[in-house]
Amino acid sequence: MNFKIEIPKFKNKQYSILDFGAKSKLKWNNKEAIQKAIDVCSENGGGIVLIPNGYFLTGPIELKSNVNLHLEDNAFLQFTKSKEEYPLIWTNYEGQRKIRAISPITADHQTNIAITGKGVIDGNGFLWRGIKRFKLTDKEFQRCLKLSPYFQETAEGGIWYPTKTVYEGVLAGEPDYNDPNALELASKYYDLYRPVLLSLKHCDKVLIEDITIQNSPAWNIHPFFCTNFTLKNAKVRNKFSAQNGDGLDLESCQNCEIVGTVFEVGDDGICIKSGKNAEARQIEGPCKNVWIHDCKVFDAHGGFVVGSEMSRGVSNILVENCTFIGTDIGVRFKSALGRGGVVEDITMRNIHMANILGEAFIFTMGYVLRNLETTKTDEMTSTNPEDIPEFKNIFMEDICCEHAKIGIKVEGLSALPIHHLFFKNVEICADEALKLSYAKDIHLENVSIETPNEIQNFQNEVLEG
Repeated sequence: MNFKIEIPKFKNKQYSILDFGAKSKLKWNNKEAIQKAIDVCSENGGGIVLIPNGYFLTGPIELKSNVNLHLEDNAFLQFTKSKEEYPLIWTNYEGQRKIRAISPITADHQTNIAITGKGVIDGNGFLWRGIKRFKLTDKEFQRCLKLSPYFQETAEGGIWYPTKTVYEGVLAGEPDYNDPNALELASKYYDLYRPVLLSLKHCDKVLIEDITIQNSPAWNIHPFFCTNFTLKNAKVRNKFSAQNGDGLDLESCQNCEIVGTVFEVGDDGICIKSGKNAEARQIEGPCKNVWIHDCKVFDAHGGFVVGSEMSRGVSNILVENCTFIGTDIGVRFKSALGRGGVVEDITMRNIHMANILGEAFIFTMGYVLRNLETTKTDEMTSTNPEDIPEFKNIFMEDICCEHAKIGIKVEGLSALPIHHLFFKNVEICADEALKLSYAKDIHLENVSIETPNEIQNFQNEVLEG
């Protein structure tokens, strides 16, 4: 890669949370003790805040500059859930300014920070999330109904909700965000506003290493406008049923490395984002200079994903030596009219995929309509060139997929086809080979796609559709 990533460094001074009043006790809230340890460590020039072996319940905490929050091997840090500890705030979620509850772990404009160690951080997401009925066995569904009776019938078979306020909030919808009383109006349906587990905003030199991060209320890890971000040898977990339970959503970040990490989550595994629609494009901030390698993704919606929020642009991404198993889609690029922005200069190589439920590769500009968002904003029907997203100069090399429903699917826009996709040394077994619409300059070199009826070999061909 043609960029350098700076790793944080810390003073060799340790602050145990036990010295600040923390207790490994089931009903003991350690929020004040942990935050005090972090504050004192940062104020004294930094060092290591130690979470020792044991069970530690806590409310939300805030990381500070020059602090390495280190969990010992058998440390288990679990977060509470309460309206009093997690007030609703204005933040950024799914690419736009939104109301959310404060995150269990936050860092805002901090430098030289880390979360390390082989312990477990648990967001207690089950207390927040609804679950689609089809993702539950009958036994699991009956167990959920005993915890909460709130269930909404839908075309997909219904959704169970853990509390009355989230059930009523889904029916009522979110308030008009231009209303000066929006926060007050939202508070009536507090549980609807699930936070991401780890929220990092405008931070520099960030390291997350070895840790297990799991059971998030919404996304697990959300770096936003961060630089020099490293995720190394971690485990990011959510149940298959975890709605919006993405693993990593790297948004408008630069100079990043994701290495040796295992994702097994309820939504997209490794996702690159850069804001949504015209609102996002008012601020310059592409997601670029990212190296993803030697990672594994299981049971996610997508193994490697770009979008659908990509309006500030995505460029210079290298993904190599990764394995995707049992994901809904293998490689997923998604956007829609209204987003604008350019996704370009992406290289993926030495990728192995198996048991892919849908497409091995999909490049789509129809994501919004595919997901039943029926409100057609001006941006969604715009002919303004700035609202038209673009995918180009994307390279796929030395990739195999043991099975998928569709090998390669490309669906662009009539106003601007998806163009200059390059596939080289690619082997796929699928039920269907190719589906192309509004696609141009799709280059296939030494590509083999085997379907039940035939084997299609492309030695050196350029396709359009």
